[in-house]
Amino acid sequence: MMTHVEDPQQSLLDPDYDGSDLAEYGDPEQFGSADFDNDRPLRPINWNLLSADEALVEWLDLNGWVTWLRLSYGLPPTVVPPYWHRHDELVWELSALHTHWLNAYDTEGSPSGPIGWHRDFAEARNRLREWVSTAGCRLDRDRPTRQTTWPGETPIETGPEVGIVDRNADFHQFVADDVAARRRIEEQVRAAS
Repeated sequence: MMTHVEDPQQSLLDPDYDGSDLAEYGDPEQFGSADFDNDRPLRPINWNLLSADEALVEWLDLNGWVTWLRLSYGLPPTVVPPYWHRHDELVWELSALHTHWLNAYDTEGSPSGPIGWHRDFAEARNRLREWVSTAGCRLDRDRPTRQTTWPGETPIETGPEVGIVDRNADFHQFVADDVAARRRIEEQVRAAS
């Protein structure tokens, strides 16, 4: 996995934090020289079950990999839009691709792993295009994924379309909010015990 800042959750949760020491995670050249942790077991990522600390590590790793992926393969925003992190369907798909890629290119893996990954990547690009189209994501603006309300359910309010001004700043704020929410849940569970 990628090398991480010494205590990233403290800086991300600081209201005055500008994200400058996390710039390496959005730089594909840094990803290309990433230090992978061979002691950490490869496993599927269930975003619903991650602790705050685990989520922070996974968000940063996934962000670096997605940046590398979109630049290495010349992926347009119709496949990977700037605010992919704000769409669960894209996070799950990209996370699965990332885990699959790590396995396919593992030094202990099968020599045919990379070709299998590329076959699956072709299928995944079709799904990504469909979800991006359905959500209405664009290079310069984004809106929350539309939710269908079933009969008898309370309508779900979706936020308005927003302009994309600084993708990295939005990502860092999104991760800080996610980590803070997970910490609050962890604290509530500890307090209830």
